[in-house]
Amino acid sequence: MSKIINVAVVGATGMVGQKMIEVLSERRFPFSGLKLLASSRSAGQVMPVNGKEYQVEAVTPAAFEGVDFAFFSAGEAISKEYGPEAARRGAVVIDNSNAFRMDSNVPLVVPEVNPAEAKKHQGIIANPNCSTIQMVVVLQPLQNQMPLKRVVAATYQAVSGAGKEAVDELKQQCRDYLEGKKIKAEFIPQKGARRNYQIAFNMVPQLDVFVEDGYCKEEIKMVNESRKIMGLPDLAVTATTVRVPVMNGHSIALNVELKGKMSALEARNILNSAPGVKVIDNPEELEYPMPFYSDGDDAVYVGRIRPDFSIENGLNLWVVADNIRKGAATNSIQIAELLL
Repeated sequence: MSKIINVAVVGATGMVGQKMIEVLSERRFPFSGLKLLASSRSAGQVMPVNGKEYQVEAVTPAAFEGVDFAFFSAGEAISKEYGPEAARRGAVVIDNSNAFRMDSNVPLVVPEVNPAEAKKHQGIIANPNCSTIQMVVVLQPLQNQMPLKRVVAATYQAVSGAGKEAVDELKQQCRDYLEGKKIKAEFIPQKGARRNYQIAFNMVPQLDVFVEDGYCKEEIKMVNESRKIMGLPDLAVTATTVRVPVMNGHSIALNVELKGKMSALEARNILNSAPGVKVIDNPEELEYPMPFYSDGDDAVYVGRIRPDFSIENGLNLWVVADNIRKGAATNSIQIAELLL
């Protein structure tokens, strides 16, 4: 790694790309050079960073010459096309798409869970799915004390996970609904889907496309990625993922079965000292995590920690995090920090 650190952000004009730039500045990542890369449609735009103006460039293979870290957040197709090109030119690629996550030669890293994996990279490191990240940050400290037997997750995922257009659509739908106007829907479950649904004052039990056995891709990601990150290939995991009318901040109702006894108090104490976790769990005072609290924060919030009386060694937990920050941008920057 050169003393002068040059960074590229691919997808710089998107929600996650812009947040990556913001987090790089907030965490004082020691970059000397910065390239903002995007599609040819966005090329030429000027973006201010740390009081200096940068012109957005079109992403090309040559754009990665001299780059040390390339943060990708422009979708799977762009990552597959340009990620290897950047790595061939000497950059460490930290990719936020699904392109390389399950590649056996690519580490899938959450710094609070498996930091050593980052240093095994061969040029590309994958950033996990947003809901997987917040789930494993909570699961790993429990697993360290008492092995997990089974995990059941039900997610309540914010519209920001579907991009800026979906957030703008939610706002417009709320206005139109309250004014009695016709609702237009284009971006949920995703743009170009066979059917699109209103998300304002509604919930949609689909994220990404359906794949097999009635599961959607987001649910399969949570299963496979959590096993890989935690190094537990046989862990029993299942998930149901739901889009909800929240601007930002994903929530997960997590049911955990352990291989031995752990009280709610023990779990609370373990999580209180876990890296990257904030416990808010005071039901007597009606205090618990909510997306509103997590917005703009890098911590994973957990509360409603209580026994599951339906099984012998069960716990219920409520997990909340900012999906654009810890679920994407911040986790990516933390990975790069491990390598400095």
